[in-house]
Amino acid sequence: MKRFLKFIFRFFLLLIIACVIFFFWASSSTLEETEYAKLTEVNNKPDIDNDSVFSIVTYNIGYLSGMTNNRAIEKPKSLFDDNLQKVIDETQRVNPDIIAFQEIDYDASRSYNVNQEEEIADLGYNYRAKTINWDERYLPFPYWPISMHFGKVVSGQSIISKYPLKDQQRIVLQRVEDAPFHRDAFYLERLAQVVKVVLDGKEVILINIHLEAFEKETRVKQFEEVVALFNKYKTKYPTILLGDFNSRARDENAIIQKMFVMGNIGNAAFHTVDIQNTFDTKAPFERIDYIFYTKNSIEYISGKVLNDFGQASDHLPVFMEFKLKK
Repeated sequence: MKRFLKFIFRFFLLLIIACVIFFFWASSSTLEETEYAKLTEVNNKPDIDNDSVFSIVTYNIGYLSGMTNNRAIEKPKSLFDDNLQKVIDETQRVNPDIIAFQEIDYDASRSYNVNQEEEIADLGYNYRAKTINWDERYLPFPYWPISMHFGKVVSGQSIISKYPLKDQQRIVLQRVEDAPFHRDAFYLERLAQVVKVVLDGKEVILINIHLEAFEKETRVKQFEEVVALFNKYKTKYPTILLGDFNSRARDENAIIQKMFVMGNIGNAAFHTVDIQNTFDTKAPFERIDYIFYTKNSIEYISGKVLNDFGQASDHLPVFMEFKLKK
């Protein structure tokens, strides 16, 4: 009996040690922190119209998983290949000058280790700003079955441009407070990606964000950080704030309502009487993705939700054409 109890004790002790080792290994990063924010330039020949009318898109690309996203179902490589080709085709057709992505994978097992930014940017976007917000050696999510685990994840936000980018900042927003230690260790960082783009010789501030999806109190705090950042730049530069706010336009109590009533701030492709939805893509029912801009320095030409991107992601992109005021 004593031998049996010793065996049980040793077994569980070894199991606990193995779990601890796995936890620290799996939650460790694969990159140096210096790799978390990078500006690169390549020498492809961009397709640029010199008419002083510029275009920008915000797109939560959902790592090209379509409507499967966080669901614990098999995601074959063909799903990602087809969705990537759809995005490439539509991007070529729309031909925006600048694209801000959220949830884009750089090197992740869940999306077959394809650098999604590079694949799309090779369409002629010479200037690329990368920010990493999720770097895990092994992500055990979805929790069950084990075969559906994401595994290695290197993912984040990106801005690609036909015009020069400079002075990138990677700003980590408020984390979820009081989260269990095991959840906090594996949870992504919510970012404000700030970069300058040079248009017509002028520096324009782009703030690309992806706010908390699941915890409202944290999302409110992140929003206040972002608004303070926006206010910091808007008096000095033409400023565009865009991304996935995870805040519903039709919810009168949602934090996004504060943006709607801010003075001298435009909201692209948005009409309160006929709201164009961006989520989800199977049957769009809500608007949570936005492009805001400073009216005193940016002239709004047109905007729309790009429905033809279909179900490549669970979000639809938002498009804006604009000029810089003299």
